[in-house]
Amino acid sequence: MRTTVLGLGEAGALYAAGLVARGWDVTGYDPANTATPDGARRADSPAEAVRDAELVLSLVGGKVARSAAESVAAHLPPGAVFVDMNSMAPDAKRATAELVGPHRFADVAVVGSVPEHGAATGVVVSGVASARAAEVFRALGAPVEDIGGEPGAASVRKLLRSSFMKGLGALIVESVAAGAAADAEDWVRGQIADALAGGHETTERLHDGTLKHADRRAAESVASAELLDSLGVRPVMISAAAELHRDRADAALAPGDDLLAAYAGLAVANIGDARERMGMMDGGIHALWRGVRAVGRARTVWVRAGDNLALHRALDRCRAGDVLVVNGHGDTTRALLGELMAERAKKRGVAGIVVDGALRDVVELEKIGFSAWARAVIPAGPYKNGPGQVDVPVAVGGVVVHPGDLIVGDDDGVIVVPAAEAAASLLGGRAVEADEAGRRAAILAEPAR
Repeated sequence: MRTTVLGLGEAGALYAAGLVARGWDVTGYDPANTATPDGARRADSPAEAVRDAELVLSLVGGKVARSAAESVAAHLPPGAVFVDMNSMAPDAKRATAELVGPHRFADVAVVGSVPEHGAATGVVVSGVASARAAEVFRALGAPVEDIGGEPGAASVRKLLRSSFMKGLGALIVESVAAGAAADAEDWVRGQIADALAGGHETTERLHDGTLKHADRRAAESVASAELLDSLGVRPVMISAAAELHRDRADAALAPGDDLLAAYAGLAVANIGDARERMGMMDGGIHALWRGVRAVGRARTVWVRAGDNLALHRALDRCRAGDVLVVNGHGDTTRALLGELMAERAKKRGVAGIVVDGALRDVVELEKIGFSAWARAVIPAGPYKNGPGQVDVPVAVGGVVVHPGDLIVGDDDGVIVVPAAEAAASLLGGRAVEADEAGRRAAILAEPAR
């Protein structure tokens, strides 16, 4: 059988190798500089790749699955079957089926570890061409569940499974990281291995696979969360898993180990331009003196207007590098922090404070070098009755801030960068900075008129 594999990443290469082993004529295509599996021919374009194909397997990843289908739709031979093996939402599968023709489309959900089982990994198949696709995967030695039905039906099963599997991988990664921080990593790994079929091998595969494929699995986790929501099931755990995957994918972009230090000197305006102005607090939240600067992780506080009891509790939890971010409801009748609390915070290594409300003792804050942004300055002190909360999402300056988000402040104001976008935003901000430096140099080089 003449077969084409679109996407020669880890999974695509393994499927191509499995098809070659069956003695089939295999053509691969991938615009990236990936290796061509032994025995397969590499095409130079999507059109060339599918020109004579009887079977096309798409393993390009959910983010580009539609564009990949668009690139070959007009070039598919009349009898070719198009097998979409990408993890994505059921609606996206149905849209792809319309692109290539529903009569030739099979929605295939891979429900096992391809690195472990190769082309013999179990699949669930749906769509008009499901029976023809099922024959192919059975020939490869895979357990096949052909459920027929419409495109997207197999993807529903895949995403239901992902709500567990992606959550399990995320939980293992987080638990191992916590074990490492507590100098008990081997013990934690052992506890996890004892609880899983396959023991240490399964633990390592889930842990390492989560880190290696964090970006793709983040998208799959989001799709799973959206499915659960559409079914009326609140997606609490899978949403958290999606956040961890996004965080690990972003961390892989970091230029060094100390992300906060890497932000040093990068202007809030440049970060804001890179983020299309998202996350910038309104102009009412302003620096309380010139030359102020802070970078740190948000330690969030919600207080009753004019009351700072919860802020005292937050100080007891603060670690070096934190920035206190306080929802004071915009109240400017009472100052929520002054010199003495600032001294306590500085002793704990707190980088600064951002308050949607008022502060006082500004001259002293500047003297001790405690960076501060607020809506107003007033000498009147606070109440200390409560209630209040610490480490909860808060709204400050028109922006929702989650505990652990990156906070950057300078003379221009304050921007909030979601924790899972910190490294990407750093690279984007540096790119804006470099572009502006180049344009400024060009302006200065122009002859005076």
